Amino acid sequence: MIRVALLSKWHVHAVDYAREASENPAIHISKVWDEDIERGKMWAEELGVPFDDDLEHVVSDPEIDGVIVTSPTNVHKEIILAAANHGKHIYTEKVLSFSKEDDEEIFSSMENAGVNFMISLPRLTSDYYLYAQRIIDDGVLGTVNMIRCRVAHNGAVSNENHPNGWLPDRFFDMDQCGGGTLIDLGAHPIYLANRLAGRPKAVSARLQSLMGRGVDDHSVATVEYESGILAVLESSFVSSGSPFQLEIYGTEGTLMVEGSEVRIKSSTHGMNEWTYPDLPASIHSPMQQWVGEILNQEEPTIKKDDALQLTAVNEAAALSHKHNKRITME
Repeated sequence: MIRVALLSKWHVHAVDYAREASENPAIHISKVWDEDIERGKMWAEELGVPFDDDLEHVVSDPEIDGVIVTSPTNVHKEIILAAANHGKHIYTEKVLSFSKEDDEEIFSSMENAGVNFMISLPRLTSDYYLYAQRIIDDGVLGTVNMIRCRVAHNGAVSNENHPNGWLPDRFFDMDQCGGGTLIDLGAHPIYLANRLAGRPKAVSARLQSLMGRGVDDHSVATVEYESGILAVLESSFVSSGSPFQLEIYGTEGTLMVEGSEVRIKSSTHGMNEWTYPDLPASIHSPMQQWVGEILNQEEPTIKKDDALQLTAVNEAAALSHKHNKRITME
């Protein structure tokens, strides 16, 4: 049994992770901490567990084995370092931090402490990603040269119940979030493209604000990879009815994902009409993988490098927009 503390209800997915943890027989939610004391107390009461407003007390508690971090991103480093220094296993929402240097410090601390780490990059466990990766690895599309991926919603669009949109105001706090739509929703296209295309080498990005709320609410990043692949990665808080899209183009075929529909044209599947292939089963979720590594030493599929390269692309994209130029990666 892994006894965990939930660290903050700040993120919109905090409730989802608490639900998944409570439904996992290998996890016991033992405590809640939140930088917002009233919010934390209410959450702890809902979950029927104690609330503690002292972070150091929580992470030093010998009755706690691990932490689930869904705090503001700007305090990820502080919280994770504190937890790792007390030997707690770490599960965190993306992104890990705002800079690759901070990522490296976090990983150094966790490796020195010998704790297990997982970052929530759930689309790397999905059936369509697993199929796309297999198709690329098997050379079915020939030489892949272009990827386009889009994740968008209308969270900043006014509606009857929410004049500023349904996304919480705190998601427009530049200090806490480090950005807007690209660092949040854009994380999904970034980590998918990084996996499918290889190591990124340069980024050009525009982070635009339609609503003028202090962060980007619609963005695009063009990422150049060492493999020669170009990726166009889009995200938005101001798009209604926009489906998830993943497009992969090669010299011998095209793979299209729209919503849950996957279709392919290739020299082996036929070029005249779309084929709708059978997809592999999804694999264990990030949280299940975290538990499997802690309890059974099972190798997770989501790795340190996924977190590092996600941060690196976001950091380069922010610099590209700020300085209006292409940013090369170290």
